[in-house]
Amino acid sequence: MTFHRPRTPEQAVRLGEKFPGATPLAGGTDFMVLWNAGLLDGRTIIDLSALPWTDIKRSGGGLSIGALCTHAQMRENPHVRAGYSLLAESCATVGGEQIQNQGTLGGNIANASPAGDTFPPLAVYEAEIQTLGPAGARTVAFDEIFAGVKKTTLRPAELIESVCLPELRKPSRQMFRKVGTRAAQAISKVSAAGLLWLNSDGTVAELRFALGSVAPTVRRLRAAESFLAGKRLSKARIDGACDLVLRDISPIDDIRSTREYRAEVSQNLLRSFLES
Repeated sequence: MTFHRPRTPEQAVRLGEKFPGATPLAGGTDFMVLWNAGLLDGRTIIDLSALPWTDIKRSGGGLSIGALCTHAQMRENPHVRAGYSLLAESCATVGGEQIQNQGTLGGNIANASPAGDTFPPLAVYEAEIQTLGPAGARTVAFDEIFAGVKKTTLRPAELIESVCLPELRKPSRQMFRKVGTRAAQAISKVSAAGLLWLNSDGTVAELRFALGSVAPTVRRLRAAESFLAGKRLSKARIDGACDLVLRDISPIDDIRSTREYRAEVSQNLLRSFLES
């Protein structure tokens, strides 16, 4: 491999332009697997570890998280834990302690796995991705960053600089849940995050619910969210919302699970959240 280690974001972008198709290296937790398998032979690598994208700071009432922040940093950060606890919870489920200490948020997003543990929380928080590329900086809505399995909408030589979480009013109810083969160090069969706001009369002001590992990319349950808006959470309406889950997901059979299991678990997770 040819290995470069830029010292500034501008240098990193210029290297990306100079070497089209170069592989950016952030935490390297998936990179090392590919390297050991001999799948990166002959590639040009741009190591981003020297770039100053490691801060977590308040921003406009919300939170800005540098792309090179590790899962361990987010898991322990008081601002994340207090205001965006679903993200902190999801970071605590990523691999083991070593992976959490090394893996980064930006690398996780750029890797674009359907099973990314942080993705359902980022989806319900309606995060925004700040990028830097040859054309300058731009903002991409989180639900527009993925193009498919292991694919993003990032442009050539464009890098993820930070993730911004908008200011969030206190929800009436919230949940993160990861369903895997083991309680730790397992890739999720299904993962879920939910936020619910209720009006004073008990009707649904807003529901946000997202699922991972049940489609090529993380999915918000838009049909169920719209169906329950303005309604009370009766058993019949919860049943109706659960019947709509399959409109927004497309689970498959693979080595970890089956389509039928993922579909049933997805409905059960939504039902459990709404009934809690």
